[in-house]
Amino acid sequence: MNFVQEPAKPGKINLLDFDRKGLAAFFVGLGEKPFRATQLLKWIYQEGVADFELMSNLSKPLRSYLTGHCCIAAPDIVVEQLAGDGVQKWALQTHCGNRVETVFIPEEGRGTLCVSSQIGCALACTFCSTAQQGFNRNLSTSEIIGQVFVAQKRLGKDAKITNVVMMGMGEPLLNFDNVVAAMNLMMDDFVYGLSKRRVTISTSGVVPAMYRLTEACDVSLAVSLHAVTDELRDELVPINKKYPLKELMAACRDNAKIAPRRTITFEYVMLDGVNDSLADAHGLIKLLETVPAKINLIPFNPFPSSSYRCSSNNRINLFKTLLNDAGIVTTVRKTRGEDIDAACGQLVGQVKDKSRRHLKLKLLGAERAA
Repeated sequence: MNFVQEPAKPGKINLLDFDRKGLAAFFVGLGEKPFRATQLLKWIYQEGVADFELMSNLSKPLRSYLTGHCCIAAPDIVVEQLAGDGVQKWALQTHCGNRVETVFIPEEGRGTLCVSSQIGCALACTFCSTAQQGFNRNLSTSEIIGQVFVAQKRLGKDAKITNVVMMGMGEPLLNFDNVVAAMNLMMDDFVYGLSKRRVTISTSGVVPAMYRLTEACDVSLAVSLHAVTDELRDELVPINKKYPLKELMAACRDNAKIAPRRTITFEYVMLDGVNDSLADAHGLIKLLETVPAKINLIPFNPFPSSSYRCSSNNRINLFKTLLNDAGIVTTVRKTRGEDIDAACGQLVGQVKDKSRRHLKLKLLGAERAA
């Protein structure tokens, strides 16, 4: 069944915007029983049916109402790319004319989908290509869960999505309600039934939302750390100016109490001569001594206009050894999909920048050149 991007008529309610709780409330508001939500979820996600008239266990009056007032609308794939290592990237068209990117990473025994939460990003991390595009808006729940839907449909029987990481375009915790609703759908037994250990949300450190997440949704947490001092992190991850490392570590300790694996994953991009010294490694050990942690070292993936270089393999391996010897489980993320710009930090989509950041960066670059 083909899903359309836009409702047939303006003003229709997109039912992909609801998790089971929201959908149950919607049906109760219509005078229906809450279990209609489960029935509808099974039709949409397990049977792939978008035509309400084919949903045979719904009453005829209800089917008629849904046909007239509701729709099931997912984004459309407009560009598809396949990397030499099997990674697939899709550009998805949104109703406002922007595009976001979604990446599928196949591995032996698992398939990971990297999902976007915003069009562009508002946080301006200096080592990330997405951040240089500026920011347009938050994605709706339907646009987030729609990425999973269209990817699995496109993959068909050839591959299965076993893991989802909210590590695509945007800062997920700045789109809190829509992201949480989408993750609830990912873990719902009548939708995709993913384990909470297999759904991961990444944040650059939006501390108040981290505390909200602890109360709202039990999923795995990954924190984009990238520096062990406030001075350097202020430069690399500017949100640190608002929520410095002391506050971030306190929020991480709080989340670790309920985390599915009782640990927090810390992502650390390896930048040559910037954050990869032995002193940085020892500082990282000290910083995380009170936080149950594992570390994912990320070789920097270059992009046009970037002034950073990736640390050498020898430096990355030495950094890893020091951390492992200190008892912190540390891995190096394998670079995948680099030949189609699908690697970590390379997603750009197509952003009509409302923040005018691309213009500000161009002016800043001109000033530095002068």
